[in-house]
Amino acid sequence: MSTKKELSKSAFNQQAATYDNHIRGQHARSLYPVLLEKLSHIPYHSALDLGCGTGEMLKLILQEDAQKELWGIDLAEEMLAAAKSKLPETVPLFLGDSESLPFPDNTFDVVYCNDSFHHYPAPRNVLREVHRVLKPGGTFLMGDCWQPAVGRMIMNFYMRHSKEGDVKIYSETELVSMLSEYFHHVSWERMGNTACIAMGEKPADGAA
Repeated sequence: MSTKKELSKSAFNQQAATYDNHIRGQHARSLYPVLLEKLSHIPYHSALDLGCGTGEMLKLILQEDAQKELWGIDLAEEMLAAAKSKLPETVPLFLGDSESLPFPDNTFDVVYCNDSFHHYPAPRNVLREVHRVLKPGGTFLMGDCWQPAVGRMIMNFYMRHSKEGDVKIYSETELVSMLSEYFHHVSWERMGNTACIAMGEKPADGAA
């Protein structure tokens, strides 16, 4: 496991018990309603939460539609323990790495990722895996950190020395370019002063 992943795992294991209420989880929590609103416009039955953390998004989705088939995966054992305590046993939760998803090809209608993309040391590897496990025509939805150019430059300088596994905050251009390598109909939206939402669809023919 890379050093960044080990730092992320350690940090989130330490934060798990208080993440749903502490300031450290505030940015992620601010994106829950935005992601739920986006998901409400996507016809789907099965979804994977990439970096599911304490499982709060999974819980909120089930509150709106108990018939959804949901899965979660996270790198941190304590986050998954918190998720298991609030979710029904019908939601399988996996300890694992987003660069190597333990699912067959063409499994999910939707894969979503909230506030974890900036922790991935090899984001294209993650996107390749997301593309693989999505069904043709399926949707990838992500919410993440955003900063204007100067703020992003400063944040990314300090992220090199992050003790919590942060890797990089991406510009709109960088994120759209990466997603466009794997998905069609890529979109990007700024949300407030510190966040963005991006989406893309796996081509119906399954091609990259």
